Amino acid sequence: MRTPDGSDVSTQVSVATAEPVSVERSSSAVVLFDGVCNVCNDSVKFILARDAAGYFRFASLQSDVAKELLAPFGLADMPLETMVLIEAGRVHLRSSAVLRVARRLGRGWWLLGMIGMIVPRPLRDALYTFLVKNRYRWFGQSEQCLVPTPAVRERFLDWAPRSPTPTA
Repeated sequence: MRTPDGSDVSTQVSVATAEPVSVERSSSAVVLFDGVCNVCNDSVKFILARDAAGYFRFASLQSDVAKELLAPFGLADMPLETMVLIEAGRVHLRSSAVLRVARRLGRGWWLLGMIGMIVPRPLRDALYTFLVKNRYRWFGQSEQCLVPTPAVRERFLDWAPRSPTPTA
């Protein structure tokens, strides 16, 4: 397990152990993103348009759901400038998250994801950090987190109906 300094984090804890939130299908992954960042919101819309199988689920990093999902990895206070992918019990951060998502989108995106992984992570993450530091200036910021349409709402963990937590 590595720290949130930019490295990937791996552990044997599964995403489903982050109760009461669960990823209902074991064949899915969760993308955590800055919900008020316009480029991040557009990235989520881009993924949704190309993920017909519904493999990816989403939550904003600002949400309690994200904190619950990241807590087992020791990353509950993840900075908003970090895209996170939780897949198969592992956490992937920054450029690694972006490229792993691309590899699941098919067509040319798969190839881009594979080629991108050849570039050493420190170089990829340096470019990622440069883009992230300028994202609000270049692309703007929303007043509120992305509000999903009813057609895709069930793929947003921070919008999906949740069963009530039993009380003692």
